Amino acid sequence: MGERRTSRRVMVGPVAIGGGAPVVVQSMTNTDTADAVATAHQVAQLWRAGSELVRITVDTPEAAAEVAGIRARLDAMGCDVPLIGDFHYNGHKLLSQFPDCASALAKYRINPGNVGKGARRDEQFATMIDAAMRHGKPVRIGVNWGSLDQELLSRLMDENARRTEPLDAAQVMREALIRSALDSAQQAEALGLPAERIVLSCKVSGVQDLIGVYRELAQRCSHALHLGLTEAGMGSKGIVASSVAMAVLLQEGIGDTLRVSLTPEPGGDRTREVVVAQEILQTMGIRSFTPMVAACPGCGRTTSTTFQDLASRIQSYLRAQMPQWRERFPGVEEMRVAVMGCVVNGPGESKHADIGISLPGTNELPVAPVYVDGARLVTLKGERIAEEFQALVEQYVQTNYAPGAARARPKHIPVKAA
Repeated sequence: MGERRTSRRVMVGPVAIGGGAPVVVQSMTNTDTADAVATAHQVAQLWRAGSELVRITVDTPEAAAEVAGIRARLDAMGCDVPLIGDFHYNGHKLLSQFPDCASALAKYRINPGNVGKGARRDEQFATMIDAAMRHGKPVRIGVNWGSLDQELLSRLMDENARRTEPLDAAQVMREALIRSALDSAQQAEALGLPAERIVLSCKVSGVQDLIGVYRELAQRCSHALHLGLTEAGMGSKGIVASSVAMAVLLQEGIGDTLRVSLTPEPGGDRTREVVVAQEILQTMGIRSFTPMVAACPGCGRTTSTTFQDLASRIQSYLRAQMPQWRERFPGVEEMRVAVMGCVVNGPGESKHADIGISLPGTNELPVAPVYVDGARLVTLKGERIAEEFQALVEQYVQTNYAPGAARARPKHIPVKAA
């Protein structure tokens, strides 16, 4: 793991971004913010899934009018997740006309490419920064190559054309993204917004472009950086692209907060993007959120689906328990569970886990040894193996992670972020 880049710490409500704080997971609602009930419900879902910041669209007077009410609904539910307002085109008007909205939000997201054109751009940007200062809010200056400041891009293209050795168009585009973010941050500071209230992002949809832009951005500023591959896509494509791009940057110590921008399947669960973001951080050893389940991929020795069913069931069970376990059993998120399908790697992998089960493969004896802290505890048989193993996992958690419990020596060396 590369040494973490040093950045300024930005406080978003009680959540710290940058300055050595843990990398923060974000998400965004896709409800109409004017529907306060639906939006509060989805924010709470994302929060329960583990989102530490949630962004909501504030695009109309009707939406802005509901933000304070959404905050109140969340507070009544015991959901204290900070809300970020996403503003485009008319943010200067909404923040001025709806002071309750400006106050209820924990942070504003401003897209420099959508603030305005010409002289109006500076005036409207200044209005939004003034609102942030009056209400004591931080700002994310979020550049996106789909809505890049065209005046800036045209100017850089003209400058490039006059070079004796012009850069290619992709390089100029990357420089325009970076310049838009840095120039806007400098302008915000000149208006009086402290650097400790500024987060930057430069989102693109190409993996190599994202890596290149953030490497350069990280070298040229000390602002906290928000990572995200914009328009990542749907399903495995979106997950793989986001994971690859952000893993490279995180491995190099770049990135203080992230969002995985997945396109949901029709009727799909919005919380999937939160789970993927957590799994990126956890599989890299940067943070721990929920016990990880090791499971084999299956082969000709595992013609039964028993181990697959059990692995899925245990993984869902562990994640469902985490809202309660996180408070009652400190450290349980680092527990490792193994659900294996045959005798080849089953016993060995189970011994490496805190608790693991090795199910019988094709033509093996119909028994399932369970290993706890490297030693065989019991052998399960019969039709209730799944229920009995789940009960053993619950027992292991209560025995080993209750306050004051003496944890057994781990058999794996946890990877810690620098």
